[in-house]
This record gives sequence, C-alpha cells and structure tokens, in this order.
Amino acid sequence: MNTGKAVGLISWILSLIVAAVLVLVISTIVYLRKPEIFYAKAVEANRWQPKTLEKDLPEGRKGRLIKFGYLLTSESAKWMGPMVKNPDMRFSGNNLACKNCHLDVGTRPGSASWVGVVDRFPQFRGRENKMGTIEERVNGCMERSMNGSALPVESHQMRAIVAYMEWLGEDLPEEREKEFKGFGKIKIPETAASPVLGKAVYETECQLCHGENGQGIWLTDSTKGYLYPPLWGKDTYNHGAGMHRVLTAAQFIKGNMPWGQATVENPKLTDEESYHVAAYINSFERPMKENTDDDFPDRKLKPVSTPYGPWEDHFSAEEHKYGPFGPMVDFYQSKYSMTKTK
Repeated sequence: MNTGKAVGLISWILSLIVAAVLVLVISTIVYLRKPEIFYAKAVEANRWQPKTLEKDLPEGRKGRLIKFGYLLTSESAKWMGPMVKNPDMRFSGNNLACKNCHLDVGTRPGSASWVGVVDRFPQFRGRENKMGTIEERVNGCMERSMNGSALPVESHQMRAIVAYMEWLGEDLPEEREKEFKGFGKIKIPETAASPVLGKAVYETECQLCHGENGQGIWLTDSTKGYLYPPLWGKDTYNHGAGMHRVLTAAQFIKGNMPWGQATVENPKLTDEESYHVAAYINSFERPMKENTDDDFPDRKLKPVSTPYGPWEDHFSAEEHKYGPFGPMVDFYQSKYSMTKTK
C-alpha cells in the first residue's frame, strides 16, 4: 500500500471514530433529557394511563416500598392512624384515608392527583411563606386534613408515600401534566354562599352516601376505614385544612361529586350548587387546629376564603367564610395588584 492510500485510510478511520463519538455524546445528552425517546414502545400521550398495582408494580424492594405507600394512603387509619396497635405509629388523628380527598388513591384528575406532583417540588407555599418540599406538603395534610401529627421526614412511612407518588408520575407525558394538577375551576358566584341553599343540595345529592348527619358510611371491614367519609364532626378534617375553605371545597365538589356521576370534564352540579353545598358542609363544627395564627406570615398571601384570621383587610370573619368574595378579590387587586382566585 502506498503512502497516500495509507494516509487516506487512516483519515477515513479517524473520521468514523470522531463521528461515532459525536453520535454517542449526543445520544447520551438526549437520553438524559428525554429518555422516553429511546423506549421500544413509546406510549402515545392520549393513551397514557396512571399505573396500577395489579399491572405495573415493580418487583423487589422498590415494589414493596411503593405498595406500602399505597396502603398508607388507601387504608390510612389501619396503617398510620387510630387503628394501629402501636401508639408510636399513630400519626393521623382521624379515620379518614388520604384517598378520601385524593380520589382513586391519587390518580383521579380534578382531585389534587399525585400523578406528576413530585416533579412540582420544591414549591413556594404561601401558608409557610417559603419554598417547601414534597415531604412538608405531605405533612401539611397529616396535620390538617388528617387532623394528626407530622411524619418524621426520614421515616419508612414518609419514604413509602413519596415513592408511591413518584411511581405514579413516571413516564407522564408532558402534554398530560396539566390534566392532573389541582382541582377543577369554578366561576365565583357574586352572592354569598348560603348554608340554607346548600342544605337542599346536600339532601338531594349527598345525603345518600354521607348520611343525614354527615358522618359517612364505614366499609364492611371497618379496619380499612370509610366507604364514604364523614364531612363534619370529630372524625374529619380540622378547621385549618384547605377543604374548610368554601371555594376550595366547591372546586372539589363540582369536579367529583356526586361520586360515580360527576367528573371534572363532565360535572353534574353547577358552580352555584357546589358553592352553596360547600358552605353547608363547612357550617358545622369540626376539630380545631392549634396555632393557625401562624399561617400565612405574609397575610396578603392568604386566600380570601380562609375562614380563620388574621387577615390583611377589613372584611369580617363571616365574609371570609361565606363571601361574597368578589369585593375581597377586587380589594386585593386594587391595593396590592394581586389576583385572587380562592
């Protein structure tokens, strides 16, 4: 082989090596940013469904941790509440399950689903006036909706709950993320919410499941909690919970109730009906959370429908609980250039 051919062959080989390296580097970068591109069977976004234990639970330690998170959130009273034999393991203070608000064990759109939620943290929270972790958010529910105490951040229970939430959000298509965020929306009625009007809605649409006295119905195996949860009284969320705000409750109710009949895409109740029945439900006594005066250090960030003070305005406690909320929304927009939606 003459010198010219040898040089050409070497140049060609070097070019192939450089090209291969470039392809490898680019592929690695793309994989780290968008691993789904490399999946053999990429699921079309419109066909994607949240995972289920029956079909998708991984094997080994990861699977066991996820399943425990599922049990903690679907049978909360049995695994970390009043029914736990070991008093040191009792963290939730009522017999609700997390799934009573985060419906279908955190997978149902329009009910503050956990699908994709971990990816939204750290997140600024006005109630604490700081960036918060997913663990702090879980403990907010433990202390308010569950009327209990915070889970130790490094506890097996906390790690299991977060593992379950992370698993639900794996492979979530970007274009489906918004679908699983928060609750549905309502247009805030111009009038105050009326417990009297809400009672009529409750008797027609809610009483069959939650009972005339709002105390719900237990599952046949009562160790697993409620089939339909209580809405007021001693065994439900406390007054510091987000669901005690009429506007938040109305959003949840419109998108999900009556159970089995409504969805966030196809509600049964109107904005007004949801609004009034939320007022009726929240007109009754419930557990009181301590130290709520410390909530929202920057009081301007407090939702207008927060029914406990102090507030950064001149409106009464009655108005903050039942409205009308339009004048409050206008006040914060005018004085502080803040747009309030609840």
